[in-house]
Amino acid sequence: MQLSYWEIKNWFTSVDFTIVGSGIVGLHCALQLRERFPESKILILEKGILPQGASTKNAGFACFGSLSEIIDDLKSHSEEEVIQLVQKRWDGLQLLRKRLGDAALDFKPYGGYELFLKDDDATYMECLQKLPFLNDLLRPLFRSDVFSKEIDRFAFENIKEYTIFNPFEAQIDTGTMMQGLLKEAISKDIFILNQAEVTSFTDKNSSVELIVNEFTFSTNKLLFATNGFAGSLTNNAVKPARAQVLITEPIPNLDIKGTFHLDKGYYYFRNFEDRILLGGGRNLDFEGETTTDLSQTEKIQNKLEDLLKNVILPNQEYKIAHRWSGIMGIGSHKNPIVSQLSENVYCGVRLGGMGVAIGSLIGKELADLI
Repeated sequence: MQLSYWEIKNWFTSVDFTIVGSGIVGLHCALQLRERFPESKILILEKGILPQGASTKNAGFACFGSLSEIIDDLKSHSEEEVIQLVQKRWDGLQLLRKRLGDAALDFKPYGGYELFLKDDDATYMECLQKLPFLNDLLRPLFRSDVFSKEIDRFAFENIKEYTIFNPFEAQIDTGTMMQGLLKEAISKDIFILNQAEVTSFTDKNSSVELIVNEFTFSTNKLLFATNGFAGSLTNNAVKPARAQVLITEPIPNLDIKGTFHLDKGYYYFRNFEDRILLGGGRNLDFEGETTTDLSQTEKIQNKLEDLLKNVILPNQEYKIAHRWSGIMGIGSHKNPIVSQLSENVYCGVRLGGMGVAIGSLIGKELADLI
């Protein structure tokens, strides 16, 4: 790539911090660095036209885990670890709200609901049985009960009689959130370059040399905020996890408001204005969905349409307006990885499908490693 003298001088000379990834983590990292180092030169590199991962592709859930998800986490994590995870997610949401304000997020505190399919006796009974225990576990954090049992009032079909309600859950507009963060970064003299892919880097102890689109430059510090695309950096402690999503055309008189979870969080849906947004199904094909390919599959899309027709919108006409996919970063442990990889290279990755909640905090923690 042939760059002019002016391009090299203004964008690629005397760079203090280079961040790879312009999603929630990368932008919060840059903003935190700007607060700590007001005179520094900060550059963000993004390989996509827009953030390539899930930051502009997620479902817009301001959540920290449904009852069944948290119960599931307790089977592989200690109580203290689970409490810390919920705390981080909750703190991250508050940081995001403080940074942008609820109006810029289109924050709507409708609450969240967990539904249980008619034939899912085991999960349903386990959740009802352990609900008081989980409320006791989380009460020191929220100072009140998080989960309560409610009769379904939305006329869903083929589900159990009771849903689990969480008043602390909300929904946001993912697009306006990311536009707000990008505007904030630009206003703070943070350079953002799109379609700039890092193909290699070398930590030379005094600085890091990067190759981006066949052009080489140096930066004092290099920070990776690439989440599901970070596997090679972390010795495969992070694996990509594709999430397939669809959204309907507007539905007249839609009476569904809130965020909804099914099957331990593997399915999720919400209203966006008078549309239904529905995603998930990774559990139908874990191996196939461990990918960075942004396409959709017939198997999962058919299951999503089945849930729309037989559970969410029974006896109602609707049309699918659009389908897309996003890439999350997961691993054998739910704790994010925020670490120093070498003298001048750092990473903040593996958000476990909770990027909206935890991304702000991980970005801050990543910047604070410097």
